[in-house]
Formats: sequence, structure tokens, C-alpha cells
Amino acid sequence: MTSPRPSFAILVAISAIGPLALNIFIPSMPGLQREFAVSYGTAQLTLTLYLIGMAACQLIYGPLSDRLGRRPLLIGGMAVFVVASVLAALAPTIGLLIAARLFQALGGAAGIVLARAMVRDLYDRAKAASVISYITMAFVVAPMVAPAMGGVIDRYAAWRADFWLLSAIGAIVLAFAWFHLPETHEQRGGSTSATGLLDAAGRLFATAAFRSYTLTLAFTSAVFFAFLGGAPHIMVDVLKRTPMEYGLWFFLVSFGYMLGNYSSGRFTERTGIDRMMLYGCAITLGGGLLSLAAAVSGLLSPATLFLPMALAALGNGLTIPNGTTGAISVDQRLTGSAAGWAGFAQMACGAAASQLVGSLQNGFPLAVFWFMAVASVLAILTHWHAMARA
Repeated sequence: MTSPRPSFAILVAISAIGPLALNIFIPSMPGLQREFAVSYGTAQLTLTLYLIGMAACQLIYGPLSDRLGRRPLLIGGMAVFVVASVLAALAPTIGLLIAARLFQALGGAAGIVLARAMVRDLYDRAKAASVISYITMAFVVAPMVAPAMGGVIDRYAAWRADFWLLSAIGAIVLAFAWFHLPETHEQRGGSTSATGLLDAAGRLFATAAFRSYTLTLAFTSAVFFAFLGGAPHIMVDVLKRTPMEYGLWFFLVSFGYMLGNYSSGRFTERTGIDRMMLYGCAITLGGGLLSLAAAVSGLLSPATLFLPMALAALGNGLTIPNGTTGAISVDQRLTGSAAGWAGFAQMACGAAASQLVGSLQNGFPLAVFWFMAVASVLAILTHWHAMARA
């Protein structure tokens, strides 16, 4: 019996809610630091713990969805997201805001990992890469407009309005998922114990292909999240530009990522997953090195900050959908587990890069550029080594 297919719009919506919540708040972090009278590293925890929460929860959603199904975990995650967004809007202290952001991430992670698993439930390996690319291209519109939205909201209505807006959007997505999202994983069952979850991880990481796809995804994602950790400080505090300007310039980054997703969806079936990843890693490397060269040469400006990152984002748009599909295709019986562990690696590496950049940049202003360059080098070396051994 053929599994029912959720609509493209629902897959986009559940995938977009987590990235939307991540990006809409970023322009407000310098102002948040001043309002609560905390260090930038403390304010950075609203981003870092969000990433850690998304990373850790993917280890739960993915494996459990292999056993319990995708739909119930998705519905539960969306409900947690809505409640946490309301609590963030009402938070009176930085500590409570950080905690609410963590729970917001725990809910938002459901859509990211489970949408990928649903696609792999329904399509073969090559077709899944193409579909994931198109879904990513569509839902990237949300994080593309999110910084601009956040900048406008920060200027005219303060940062709490971000979370009221996210609460409303989350409630709408939850309602649509409740009434219109079918279950796609028909052959579920088995142990949900910690032993079973660890056994699935052991089987995946014993496979060289899964390890190489996952490491490449982690290093590629670190380029982007290092930028998120350092760019607001560079733009607002160093270049003396407004959060709204940050949001508007960020359109270039999102456009680059969306163009990469479109190219991946258009050409992956013809070119192949591994070659598309190689092209993507090479382009990301170019962007990372250009960013570092501009900073070291003293040519720092909004254009030299965002244009190289747009090039790196183009490479990410080629690499991430194909790397994700490669990772979740290693073992058809462990699609959810593979999606969870691959997503965990991306978010954990991204969180580490973001927090380190945020903590170091006051004493080491070029930290973001060095992190981007080194991570892009590691990504292409990892994938090139894997291809050479294949």
C-alpha cells in the first residue's frame, strides 16, 4: 500500500518554523545585551542554547519516529513550540528568556528532522535529494525574511513582539498539521529503550559513508553558524549599522542559499549526490577565504561582510540537501535515526562555532572570519577524502 503524501506546503511550514525562530531574533541580540545589562556572551546563549536544544532533540525525534511514527512526535513538538514562544514573550529576566528559547528549540526541532524523514519515506535516494532541495529552497524564504522582520520589529515594537508573532505562526502550523498531516512511516515498531536508540547510532556510525556525510554536514553548517554568531556584533557594534540594515543585507545570504537549493533540486538527479556536494564545498571554501581576506586586509564593510557569505551560502545550498539525503539513505530501516544524528551533528557543531565566536570576538574581532575559513577547509577535505576512498 502506498503511503499518503503530505502536501508540499505542510512540509515547508513544519520545516521552516525552527529556522524562522532562530533568525528572527538575531538582530535584537545587541539590544538585548543592553536591556538586561549582560555580556554579549550571555546574550549569545539565547542563540547557542537554541542550537543545542535543536541538536539534542533531533537525537530523540529521529529514532523515536522510526518506532512511533512521524505524526505524533511532530504534533507534540509544535505544541511545545507554541507554549515556549508565549513564555519567551513574557520572560522578565535573561535567565527565563534563555530557558524559554531552549524549550522553543526542543519543539521547533521536530519539523526539521521529521520533514526530511517523511520525504525519505516516500521517495528513492536520488529523488529524495531533489525533493529535499526544493523544500529547503521554499522554506528558506522564512529565514530569509526573518532577520529583516526582526530588525523592523526591534525598531518599532521591541524584541518581545518577535515571540508573540512566533506564537501565532506556531499555532497556525500546529492546527494545519493536526488536520492535514498524514502518517508516512508505515513499518514502525521495535524497542524505544535507550539501548535500542544507542544500537541504532552504533550501526550508523559504523558505516564510513554515514560518518563522512555527517562530518561534511557539520563543518559546512559551522561556516553559517559562525557567521550568525559574529555578524550582528560586526554589523551593529563595529560598523555602527542598525539591526534593520543587518536584516536587509541578510537577504543576500538567504538568496545565495536558495539559489544553491534550486540548483541542487534541478541538477542532482543528473550529476549525483557526491559530485554536487564537492561543488558545494568548493564554493563554500571560496566564500570563507574571501571573508577572511577582506577582514585581514582591513576592507571590512557591509558588502565585504555579506557578499562572501552569500557565496558560502550558495555552496551550503548545494551541500546540505545532498549530504542530508546521503546520510539518511545509508540504512532504510533507520531513516529517522540517521536524520536525527545528522541533524544533531550540524546543530552541535554550529552551536559550538557560534558560542565560541560570540565569546571571543570582543578580544579577537576577526574570530568569525577565521572560524568560517577553517570550517570550510575541513568540509571540503572531509568530503574529498571520502570520495577518494569510495
